[in-house]
Amino acid sequence: MSVYEQAQDFARAHILPTSAECDATASFPDEAFRQMAAHGWFALLIPEELGGKGGGLPEHAEACLAFAEANPSAALCYMMHNVALRCALTHGSEAQKRRICKDVLDGKFMALAYSEFGSGTHFYNPQIEAAFGPEGVTINGAKSMVTSAGKASTYMIITRSEEEGKLDNWALPLATPGVSFQSSAWNGLGMRSNISCPMLLDDVKLGFDARIGAAGSGQDQLLGVVSIFFVTGLAAIYSGVCSTLGVLAAQHAKSRTYPDGSALSHIETVQNHLAAIYVRAAAARSLTLEAARAEAEALPKILAARVFSAESAIECGRLAMRVGGGKAYNKALPIERFLRDAYAGQVMAPGVDVLNVWLGKILTDQPIP
Repeated sequence: MSVYEQAQDFARAHILPTSAECDATASFPDEAFRQMAAHGWFALLIPEELGGKGGGLPEHAEACLAFAEANPSAALCYMMHNVALRCALTHGSEAQKRRICKDVLDGKFMALAYSEFGSGTHFYNPQIEAAFGPEGVTINGAKSMVTSAGKASTYMIITRSEEEGKLDNWALPLATPGVSFQSSAWNGLGMRSNISCPMLLDDVKLGFDARIGAAGSGQDQLLGVVSIFFVTGLAAIYSGVCSTLGVLAAQHAKSRTYPDGSALSHIETVQNHLAAIYVRAAAARSLTLEAARAEAEALPKILAARVFSAESAIECGRLAMRVGGGKAYNKALPIERFLRDAYAGQVMAPGVDVLNVWLGKILTDQPIP
């Protein structure tokens, strides 16, 4: 059984049941994450010799895709855990890797805290203050959109480095003095159960043992690990949104009958809408999984998959709403929920406009930021 099939079975049993309630109340999928811990999903990317499942980018994409079909917000939070974990496994010291792996195997998970109010989608341009001393750094400022706020045990944060013009990546424990969250600030249109909100950093002190990798290596980490696993994960999530919108629209079309016994699915216009959704969903999924497995020219394929899946999710939602009609608009069907989740894909950092610029630069042999 593939990772996707295993994740799909898990999602149907443990993520889907609370998906609607978590969206309605903008609450974190606590039970789903407890079950992820119990079933070993947090350890998907941990090498087998360290007690994990030894997965890589393809397995990451498959799990995010399957989870998103049930609850895109849960998939988003899970994806960010995988990204943070992969970064620590790739660039962390042996002591850091052992500590983080132990936490994950004990049922804890990680998150990212990169975006800021001043940088927005350009999260690789931090503005928070980082004052360096002989034993570490003191951080003041705020991160703007922190997913899994207050739920994850460790957050990856980017600051400017003591190395001029470079960045540092830090592993920030939740319990660190001076860390707090403005949970009341979250009122998302979609992706509501990721409980994204500002993280406030008030004289937060971290020792150099919390810095992932060498001083000034944060930029390389963002380009070499974070961007790859993050962008691929987003492509997988919005591919999952496309797939579920197709399933929901088709189910409604077949079950909605008229007095003469005919179904909505017998109308040719509806058939065209369903076909268009299926084509986009299948293409998004195929492009994403191909990109995740690519060895040559992987980055442009990953960027293309992310852009296509995000834009396709919105189009699939638009067409699914037409099929669902008044029932979808009146929230009698889950279609509108997935449509709202779809709209997050175009603005979530790095946004579609930024990614198109990056892709254009790569295709013309120019450096990306």
